[in-house]
Amino acid sequence: MQKILTTLVAFTLSVAGAFGQDLPTCNIYLFDTAWRDSVLTFSDPQFLTGFNKNGYNNQPYFINNTELLMASAAPNDNQTDIYLLDLGEKSKLRLTRTAESEFSPKPTPDNLYFSVVRVETDEDRSQRLWQYPLDRQGEGKAVFKYLRGVGYYHWLDRFKVALFNLTSGDLNYLSLADTRDAAIQNLSPSVGRCFQNSPNGRLVYVHKITDGNWVIKALDKNTMAVSEITKTLSGSEDFVILKDGSILMGKGSRLYRYHPLKSTAWEEVVDLKKTGVTNITRMAISGNGKLAVVNGG
Repeated sequence: MQKILTTLVAFTLSVAGAFGQDLPTCNIYLFDTAWRDSVLTFSDPQFLTGFNKNGYNNQPYFINNTELLMASAAPNDNQTDIYLLDLGEKSKLRLTRTAESEFSPKPTPDNLYFSVVRVETDEDRSQRLWQYPLDRQGEGKAVFKYLRGVGYYHWLDRFKVALFNLTSGDLNYLSLADTRDAAIQNLSPSVGRCFQNSPNGRLVYVHKITDGNWVIKALDKNTMAVSEITKTLSGSEDFVILKDGSILMGKGSRLYRYHPLKSTAWEEVVDLKKTGVTNITRMAISGNGKLAVVNGG
């Protein structure tokens, strides 16, 4: 693996659509989170993408507590590849080197592959769900051969995957697909790009009912029952879920928390402006509480 430089900042806070367009400049920061006397704390900020600080660095996803997948492209380059960051070794490994662009890397449930949304080089710029072996021994393959409008996705189990499915024009559906027979079930139109699992196994997502009414909802994949959790922060759609079931969502430089069983409104928990984070978008959290935050994008 190639060594990367990680910028450390002395800082501790304690407080109660479609791809293929011009890529924005965005970077990934890392924070340690912990609970101290029922207070969520953020400490030890690290700048993970100094090796490409003027480029595109996005869609972080933890394989485990020390390895982080991400999509990256050099400045002024619209072709992305997938990288693996080793946080312990402070190193990076390039996992793909293709003519196509790959986005949204995640390990498959069997941990033998990593999956991506791959933007094909055909005239229609088809967006298909692909998987590549994590050990890089062998070539990748399409998960669904004929499904060409995948914007985002989330594995529910070894065979079923939730999709942000672009059906025509700007219309998208939350769809459930089965890798065994490629069956597709369209559930709800106009969903957001972020999917997460709740501690009780429900699929949590954003339903964009109207331009000014975005609601976080939860789907029971066994009964298919849908329940409403709360409205999003205005204009925000990215979030992560903590072990206690509470939701973190960002707006500007600030993170807010909402607990489905305890909160009546979003509560600000931290302002990350002093670390250089001014526009929080996507996030990922590890099992031991490391929080990756994308600034921009």
